[in-house]
Amino acid sequence: MNFQPTDLSSEKSEVAKFPLGWHGSLELVYAHNHGVTQLIRNQARSPLKVQRPFYPEGQGICHTVVLHTAGGIVGGDRNSQTIHLQANARALITTATASKVYRSNGHLAQQTLEIQVDSGAWLEWLPQETIVFNGAVYQQDLRVELAPGASWLGWEISRFGRTKRGETFLQGEWRSHAQIWQQGRPLWIDRQWLSGGEEILNSPHGLAGQPLVATLIWIGQPVSPAIVEQARMLWKTKERIGEAGVTQTQGEGLLCRYRGSSTAEVRSWFTEVWQLLRLSFSGGAVTKPRVWQI
Repeated sequence: MNFQPTDLSSEKSEVAKFPLGWHGSLELVYAHNHGVTQLIRNQARSPLKVQRPFYPEGQGICHTVVLHTAGGIVGGDRNSQTIHLQANARALITTATASKVYRSNGHLAQQTLEIQVDSGAWLEWLPQETIVFNGAVYQQDLRVELAPGASWLGWEISRFGRTKRGETFLQGEWRSHAQIWQQGRPLWIDRQWLSGGEEILNSPHGLAGQPLVATLIWIGQPVSPAIVEQARMLWKTKERIGEAGVTQTQGEGLLCRYRGSSTAEVRSWFTEVWQLLRLSFSGGAVTKPRVWQI
């Protein structure tokens, strides 16, 4: 991956934006050899770390759990993750618990993910829910470089406010910028922005009174209209507390959106779509990460 140097004015703005925070980092590299996917590089700086990899689906798929030892991020924190799957490697990455973004101290909290998936490799990026506290100021940037013949399945589930405590997202700001590229061509670019306040919370063009939004994106082998329809039918079988939609992307992938109030509902649906894609393109059933049961 190529990174462009920044000028001094840009560096000064970064210093002002992140004066005191905790700057965690994580670098993971996976390799495939004789039917086994191994984590061959694991370099972490607190508060990020990973558990020892395990193989509930056999040696071909490496399950990895990312930990945030501080419990959440605050204004001024910067976490960066660099993940590389070498040719034919297969990995599932999730988080140990729900991620928390605390009320801002006046500065931005940021997470940056740079992911490279080489030819024949398959990455499932399935983090648990992110809870954005009222007053948080947060930005997440995700960039995936997908080689021809590689596959990516990722989801993001974001809850605005600690709803179990009756909290709503009346102040703060949330930004999410996700992009998937292949050989210099954008396959999918998604920019989302939400400013705290009653107007956007209740607007039909915002949260429509719901505290949770979620996205699932699959890009790998071309998705047929039949698979799109099956994903829609999986949603229609739910009690449907929230609302959802399924479309085919221009990169011949699958995109699922959800807006509602139930993490259990959206994760159940996303897991069934994940199972559908697994059976359609790799012939194997999914095994849920064990940390989801805790």
